[in-house]
Amino acid sequence: MNELVVATKNKGKLADFQTLFTDRYIVKSLYDYPEVPEIIEDGDTFHENAAKKAETLAAYLQKLVIADDSGLLIDALGGKPGVYSARYAGEPKNDQANIDKVLSELDGVPTQKRTARFFCVIALAEPGKETIFAEGACEGRITEKPTGSNGFGYDPIFFVPSHGQTMAELSAGTKNQLSHRARALTALKETIEGVWPK
Repeated sequence: MNELVVATKNKGKLADFQTLFTDRYIVKSLYDYPEVPEIIEDGDTFHENAAKKAETLAAYLQKLVIADDSGLLIDALGGKPGVYSARYAGEPKNDQANIDKVLSELDGVPTQKRTARFFCVIALAEPGKETIFAEGACEGRITEKPTGSNGFGYDPIFFVPSHGQTMAELSAGTKNQLSHRARALTALKETIEGVWPK
């Protein structure tokens, strides 16, 4: 069975990928390859960042590599924080500081204009082959104050209208079905059926 390296040290993210690919690949992570160089995500788009991680590591390891990049896009802020979501309030990255900055920038913006989406791009790269991409999004809106204690990042201020709760109020199972990453993973699996050998 071929090996698939997930370009992450995030155990939750790794578990998502393992669930999807263990029937096709031996799934490994960056924990299995501590010698790999750190990849600086300096692209202007999620596609660029995901591709850079996947393609750089695929070339370095000479293996099949999957990587993702994701973030929050807020319409009233012209798509910000976008690719800068994790460090929107500056270094070091801090979820609460990021939330505070977003809420401050949206102060006075009415509910109907606080639309937003979580967006994820996944790149699958193998040396000598064309990189495959998949996308996923979860639509919602930004609340006026944080609610809920599950999840991380912007989850406490991301309201999902279809469920009447913020991401941070949803159960892990429900969130995993709705999330941008889950949708991108589903799209990727559909894309690669028949493209990559088992």
